[in-house]
Order: sequence, then C-alpha cells, then structure tokens
Amino acid sequence: MTGKTNHSSFQRLRINLRQLEVFLATARSGSTRAAADRIARSQSAASTSLAELEAELGVELFDRIGRRLHINENGRALLPKAQVLVDQAAELQALFAEEHAAPLRVAASFTIGEYLLPGLISQWTRLHPKSKIHLRIGNTSDVINAVAALDADVGFVEGSQTHSELLVNPWRRDEMVVVAAPDHPLADCCATLHQLAQANWVVREHGSGTRQITDQWLLKNLDQVRIAFELGSNEAIKRLVAASEGLACLSRYAVEQSVSDGHLVELKTRLPKVSRKLAVVLHREKRLGRVTNDFLEHCGVARRRSQS
Repeated sequence: MTGKTNHSSFQRLRINLRQLEVFLATARSGSTRAAADRIARSQSAASTSLAELEAELGVELFDRIGRRLHINENGRALLPKAQVLVDQAAELQALFAEEHAAPLRVAASFTIGEYLLPGLISQWTRLHPKSKIHLRIGNTSDVINAVAALDADVGFVEGSQTHSELLVNPWRRDEMVVVAAPDHPLADCCATLHQLAQANWVVREHGSGTRQITDQWLLKNLDQVRIAFELGSNEAIKRLVAASEGLACLSRYAVEQSVSDGHLVELKTRLPKVSRKLAVVLHREKRLGRVTNDFLEHCGVARRRSQS
C-alpha cells in the first residue's frame, strides 16, 4: 500500500442542494423573485444560485421570455431528479425530529377528496399525530397535473386520464347513480330512456372524472342529453338537484348520505349499471418515502407500482 488516496474515481460535487431548491421554486413560480419568497431567501441570492447551477451544468434550464422564466426541456429533465434529492435531504434533516418532517402532499379529485379521504386522514392523524398531511382537492385533470409537476407526492383520481410521467395503481371501484329531488315526477317510477332523454341534467364541469363517465354513460344510452347546468362541485350539484326538477349522475359515495337523510332519492332507471375504477397516481421517478408508503398502506393501496 502506498498510503496515497486515489482520487481518480471521485469527482468534486459542483452543485448543491440550495441551488436545486432555488431551481425547483423557480420552476413552480416562474421567476426568481417569487421563488425567493417561497424559500425565504433574497432575490439576488436566488438569482445567483440559479445562475451558478446553470453554469455548473453547462445548460440553460429556463427560456427567458420578458420577465418570466419558462422551464425548457433541460429543466424538465432535471425536475424529477432534483425533487428526489431535495426530498431525500429533507428526510435526513427530519430523521431524528419527526415533528419537523415536511407534510405529505396529497392531491385528490372532488369525489375522493370530499367523501373518502377525510375519514382516512382523520384515522391516520390519530395514529400518527406528528405526521402532517396537506390535502388539495381539484378535478381529475388538476390532480394529474399536480403529481406530474411534483407539486403533490401522491394523487387520488376517479377518471381514466393518465400521463406519460405517472404510474397508476388501482384502488377501489365506484358505482354511478342517478339522483333527483324526492318530489321529482320520476321519483316513484322506473324511468325510461325516453324520459331520461327529455329531462334536464345538472352535471360536473369538463375535466372532472365524474363528467367523463357521465358523458360516456348517458350519451351511449340516450338519444340526447339536455344539460341545464354545469357546476364545479358535487355539493353544489346535490343542492341544486334537491331544489329543482333536474337530474344528476353522481358517485354513490357522494350521494349516500343525502339519500339516507331524505334530501335526494336514487332513481330507478332502465340504464345499464355502470361503475368506474378509482386509482392512485405516482410519479415514475419520485422515490416514495416511508411516510408516503405507510399512508398508502393505511388507505389500502396496493404497494405494487404498476402502469394501468
């Protein structure tokens, strides 16, 4: 042995976590000023860190258009890997101080976020009082985009949409039902396809999983679908249907309490029964941390990361 250290297999690390943190914040906000606000640094420090990162990598990560920074193909290639490194660093920092761990970021479509996850999150919080969860609710497209952009750690969706950067795990099945006000003319009969085609419908907005399956189900079986209202939430639809002669096609999860309370009735119809898959979406390149894995197991999600 010579006693000399062999440096040939080592390369000096030229980038650091602060640079990656600034890059991620800039990718989400579109400017170093907004990025600096997100991570509590000065704009000059954020601009310097981003410039140093681009210099070290030898490429530009953003296209400069006016005062806005638009992430380019180089930036998009770096984004998931940078997020993984920053997430791992955060886990190391919180290893011996669980109360300081970053919250688990969960995104969910409306039906799941309003009717299925609250109970599961409440149970989780009782079992893990130091583990925080931030839940954001939007339509299926919003959830898909949030997970693809690494703005959410895990997404729960009800539609069949997917994304090239995501993996889909089956979760549960959900049945769709037609509901009306208790005094609706069709409430006490088995509605024919002709009667349903003549009715006024209250539906969700485009981009929601509920709207997607509603369109597929009704348009396939009815000569026409007379849409009277498009609304952005299940609760708004239920309230409007309860106060009008409109009909709605909603998840059984979404209406079961209102039907039980007598505010709505489930119509008997000659439509064929239809159900859909609820699923969990994860980013292909994001390593799942212990908390994420434990939460998915708590929710009964299969641990196998497979493409649907």
